[in-house]
Amino acid sequence: MNVIYLDHAATSPTHPQVVEKMMPIYTDYYGNPSSIHSFGREARQLVDQARTTLAKSIGSRFNEIIFTSGGTEADNLALVGVSDALKERGKHIITTAIEHHAVLHTCQKLERDGFEVTYLPVDEAGQVSLDDVKKALRSDTILVSIMFGNNEVGTIQPIKEIGDILRDHPAYLHTDAVQAYGAIDIDVKELGIDLLSVSGHKINGPKGIGFLYVKEDILLTPHLYGGEQERKRRAGTENVPNIVGLAEAVTIARDTREEKRMLYLQMKEKLKNILIEEGIQFYQNGLLEQSLPHVLNLSFPGTDVESMLVNLDMAGIAVSSGSACTAGSIEPSHVLVAMFGKQSDRLRNSIRFSFGFNNTIDEIEWTARETAKIIHRLTSI
Repeated sequence: MNVIYLDHAATSPTHPQVVEKMMPIYTDYYGNPSSIHSFGREARQLVDQARTTLAKSIGSRFNEIIFTSGGTEADNLALVGVSDALKERGKHIITTAIEHHAVLHTCQKLERDGFEVTYLPVDEAGQVSLDDVKKALRSDTILVSIMFGNNEVGTIQPIKEIGDILRDHPAYLHTDAVQAYGAIDIDVKELGIDLLSVSGHKINGPKGIGFLYVKEDILLTPHLYGGEQERKRRAGTENVPNIVGLAEAVTIARDTREEKRMLYLQMKEKLKNILIEEGIQFYQNGLLEQSLPHVLNLSFPGTDVESMLVNLDMAGIAVSSGSACTAGSIEPSHVLVAMFGKQSDRLRNSIRFSFGFNNTIDEIEWTARETAKIIHRLTSI
């Protein structure tokens, strides 16, 4: 049986070149980067080289990159760190209803701590209104956190326009770029971004590593206490093997970005065209154009998401939905709820296909035909 992995938006396989780059670090460069002896200096050089690579990838400065354990920690550090540092200036935060839970749950924690959070709505394409952003801004707004590209439906937000709005306002702009980084070009200076979160395992890097870009003059209170690593902003001995692996993954992503973009767009069209050919009715959730190239979220009327996921898995196809499936119950996707409302059938029949390393056009064709067979079978019962 064919086994096809189409859930790269959840996590991606580590690239063989990344693994190859990491292995010698465990055996030959195991020094603590904070040590002054030769072993420590060798490790420090590797960390510095990686930091330089990451800074160049987003147009930032070397000292504006903070290594973290991944996207969740980066989001937490951005929101909690800024909020704590600026609480005397104001306690108002703006975000959207479709953010990743690493942002939403952190905002809920901040609300319990006395901050006020405005959750902006989105339209049926999953995009926030610039007018809503403007209207929500207040004199005590200290932070605006809006994701770059949505992990469930792929919609890209108008980050540059939001950055332009904030150029005349003291609030900082944070963006969770975990799903967008590596897939599209990002220049933090050009876009007016003050803080940006990234995770390595979304771009064929290792799990357990990421970074937070923090503009040089941003006030940020650390929430890990210990040593003075990362310029006293994130304590803990640096994970040198993963840092090196992340830098290698970033280099590969940069060198192959356009090639992959074109391939993933072909995959989207191939999958949809075959479904049409097979007589399958579906709707695309999210924008057609302003969307991440590797994410395709489709609604299949008359189907049930749990049955679809089980049947696709039995056919050897790994995909996902925006729902948290548990035994006997499904929690609707908060993203689809925000886009279509709590009563929409799309909450119960939407599947996310996300493409990545090693996927082929032949795999997509086979997936589309198997998906069509499953839908015909389920809807005929």
